[in-house]
This record gives sequence, C-alpha cells and structure tokens, in this order.
Amino acid sequence: MQTDIDPRSLIGRKAFDRDGAKIGTIDEVYLDDATGTPEWAAVRTGLFSRDAFVPLEPSTFADDILRVPYERSLIKDAPDFGVGRHLSPEQEIQLYQHYGLELSASPEAPAPPPEDRSFGRLAGGED
Repeated sequence: MQTDIDPRSLIGRKAFDRDGAKIGTIDEVYLDDATGTPEWAAVRTGLFSRDAFVPLEPSTFADDILRVPYERSLIKDAPDFGVGRHLSPEQEIQLYQHYGLELSASPEAPAPPPEDRSFGRLAGGED
C-alpha cells in the first residue's frame, strides 16, 4: 500500500475484495509499533458487524476505496480478535498464516518481549 497515505484517512472508507465485491467499512487501522507502518485494517462486515482483519500490504488504496487482493470468503474467515486493542505478536502470526503471507522472522523463533516489539498500535492512538 502507498506509504504516504495518512492511515486515519482510511477509517470509514469502503473495502472491496479482489473480485470487486464489497467487504465492508474500515473501522480501525493498526500500525506496527516497531516501524510505525500501517499493517492491518479492521473491516466491519455483514449484518452482525463482525470485524475482519485485512493486510494493508499488498492491498491498494485508490479513489477512496481499499482493494484487498483476497477472496471475500477468506477475508470473512480471518481470525477475529476484536478491535480497539493491540494485536499480540501471536495474533499477528495467525493473520500472516491465514493470508499466506511471509513473516519477516521465523514463526518458530521466540517472540520478543511486548515492551520491545508490539504489533497493532491503533493509528491516531496515544504512544
């Protein structure tokens, strides 16, 4: 995804799957605490307002629409961790595995302590 976009500008925007089907509306954007890079978006889906996490990379944002390069069914089956709190390193690994994305570090390697590396800081949230 383009790195020059303010992640807060994604909130409230529509998200669509690879086939152009509407997934839902972006509720929150999660940043990697170590890099500050927008990494995940929580998209409110369906009648029950469940939030599905979608990766912002390799998604694209153009014309006020987030296009996620995965099938809607895969997105709706993503692990549900709730919104409004940090994603733990273990939760992030589950999301990477769900979407078949490569991790920068081996999942077998021990996770650093949360104070050294924490994932999923909310965009616009306090540091």
